[in-house]
Amino acid sequence: MCQHQPPCPTADSADRESARLVAHHPEQGWSLLCNGVLLFEDTGELLPDGQIIAPHRPLGTDKVMTAA
Repeated sequence: MCQHQPPCPTADSADRESARLVAHHPEQGWSLLCNGVLLFEDTGELLPDGQIIAPHRPLGTDKVMTAA
C-alpha cells in the first residue's frame, strides 16, 4: 500500500500507529493510516484484515486533574 520512502510500518507491526495519515476525521473520531489501519480517538484500531485492537489508553489516569 505505502509508496513512501522509507515505507511506513505494516499493519501487523508493533509500531503500526506511526504510519502516515491518509485521512483524518476528528469530527467522526477516526483516522486512516497509510498502512490501512483505522485508528479511533479512543485508541482502538481496526486492521485491514478485520482484526479489532481494543482501546489501549495509557495507565495512570487516576492522577488526571479536572478543572474546578
